[in-house]
Amino acid sequence: MSFTADVKYQICQEELEQSDAKVQLCALFLMKGSVHINWQGMYLSFQSENATIAKYVFRLFKSMYQVNPRLSILKKMQLKKNNIYRIQVYEKANEILEDLQILTETGLHTYPSMKMIRSDKKARAFLSGCFLGSGSINDPKTTNYHLEMSTTDENFANVIVKALERFYIPSKITVRKNNYVVYVKAGEKIEDFLRLCNASKALMDFVEARSLRDFYNSMSRLDNCALANEVKTIKAGKKQLKYIEILEQNKNKVKINEKIQRVMEIRKKFPEASLNELCDEVYLAYGEVISKSGMKHRLNKIKEMAMEFMEEEP
Repeated sequence: MSFTADVKYQICQEELEQSDAKVQLCALFLMKGSVHINWQGMYLSFQSENATIAKYVFRLFKSMYQVNPRLSILKKMQLKKNNIYRIQVYEKANEILEDLQILTETGLHTYPSMKMIRSDKKARAFLSGCFLGSGSINDPKTTNYHLEMSTTDENFANVIVKALERFYIPSKITVRKNNYVVYVKAGEKIEDFLRLCNASKALMDFVEARSLRDFYNSMSRLDNCALANEVKTIKAGKKQLKYIEILEQNKNKVKINEKIQRVMEIRKKFPEASLNELCDEVYLAYGEVISKSGMKHRLNKIKEMAMEFMEEEP
């Protein structure tokens, strides 16, 4: 089972109050449902490739409106050839649509009424319904964090964005294949979304995977930083050895004091040592305590003296 399927399974296991279940069903139907008319009158149709969601919607229609939905299973003939679960409701179609506030005196609506999701509790139910209808979350073990929900209606997408903002979850909208896709990229905000959907097990799995991934990323950054510093130290050491070589070639032309001479000898013995390591070696060899800044000063002095002879080279 994918991470997304696991989250949807957990949402479907939650027992909601009927008023909250109504909001959730409204979001689901607006995303995946349709209204049809035949010689018998109006009927409702809902379909999903997820068996758990199909059973859940079947149960909601049956328990909330005392109807007998019809469930059929179709075989998709293209690509993955997945099953498509179709639910059809031939009874009380008008009553159901009016109760869900999809059908009003002004006609059929393609996005939910803001009055319907006025409270935080109803907004939670709405968002969980939207996710069941068209949501997906990247597995947190993959390369990036990504939550998205899509709809064909721009107004619907804006309602989702506003509902997320209520819980301090910033999101953006992009258009993809005539769909308006609402997406969230921040890992901690996806955790907040799982929390508001009461998908506690998925939340724990996400937090654990995110913590491990962030830990390994931090370790990698530290390793890269250490490697960069090591490369920098080696390059500096090579340059300093070149300056020392020039001074030794011109030792009759320049006066080098004892302290500088000590650093030159230690650098030749330890060409890849860092400043701190050079300080330690000077102390071990000569008993002289020297600070890091003092060592840097002497190395700069070596460079300064060597540069005079380098400028004189033809």
